[in-house]
Amino acid sequence: MSPNRFWPALLALLLLPFSTPAAADGPTLTVMSHDSFDISRHLVEKFESTHRATVRFVKSGDAGTALVQAILAGDKPLADVFFGVDNTYLSRALNADIFLPYPSPLLTTFPTTLRLDTQNRLLPVSYGDVCLNIDRAWFRDKGIAPPADLADIVKPAYRGLTVVENPATSSPGLAFLLATIGRFGENGYLSFWKGLRENDVKVANGWKDAYYGQFTAASKGDRPIVVSYASSPAATVHYAKEALSEAPTAAVTGDRGSFRQIEFIGILKGTKQPELAKAFVDFMLDVPVQEDIPLKMWVFPANPAASLPEVMRRHAVIPERPAEVAPEAIEKHRQQWLEAWTDAVLR
Repeated sequence: MSPNRFWPALLALLLLPFSTPAAADGPTLTVMSHDSFDISRHLVEKFESTHRATVRFVKSGDAGTALVQAILAGDKPLADVFFGVDNTYLSRALNADIFLPYPSPLLTTFPTTLRLDTQNRLLPVSYGDVCLNIDRAWFRDKGIAPPADLADIVKPAYRGLTVVENPATSSPGLAFLLATIGRFGENGYLSFWKGLRENDVKVANGWKDAYYGQFTAASKGDRPIVVSYASSPAATVHYAKEALSEAPTAAVTGDRGSFRQIEFIGILKGTKQPELAKAFVDFMLDVPVQEDIPLKMWVFPANPAASLPEVMRRHAVIPERPAEVAPEAIEKHRQQWLEAWTDAVLR
């Protein structure tokens, strides 16, 4: 997933490594990830102490950029483990044949809907749903009913109210484009986007610009509808200066109104630490890290045994029926869809 989706407080940890005295003379495990990867230091230190090893994290740009670097490295991998491939790049990652199969014993209880690689080269760690978010107070103050469905935002009542991210430069932007393809089909999604353009949609390069530069609930912008995550309302409550009983924002999901991003971890071929890499994958899939993920990366844990923090239980949403687009179709048509979207919306 892209760094655009995360809150500034979560971006302070740019590059680790962590090390402990117990790890000083042991092996080093290098973990390559996108820039937004974040887990609690004490958990990593416990892993290092248990395995008498040092974990080095190398953050390498957004998910797509990091994956390209890993693929180009070929049989001389830049790391032992890679975290951050999502289902929009899953087929590309698997076709590159850079990951080793590892059927972690922890996978047996994971939902099959998240286990997209039957050979277990990429194992699910977390998931989150990209969808519209609205500013509750803005709509209440204006006396306008907020959109209840993805299709609503092309209506005249919502003219000039929506900001989205460019799918060519933003992970949530691409996920939202895929939501529209899953919802309206390959023959209908461009009509939706043309209608949105006529309705004066604003396109931002990334999530941060859209959310903190244009969205009325988080900035001095003039757009009360933004593309974000179904977990974003929970984050607004968590980071609020005063205790809130209700989130100031709300997710608009509805029937096939969102796209579920699933993030994976895998062991890179050529690793010099295969057993330590397997242990780290198990570490990422086990309950302690899985319960750490929601408040660090604002996504949901893939392990059903992990408990959610109260703020996520109360204020985040897991859509019942997200839009679906197969990873193989995404890989085959991604560039075509992006070019068509650019022609329809930006030119």
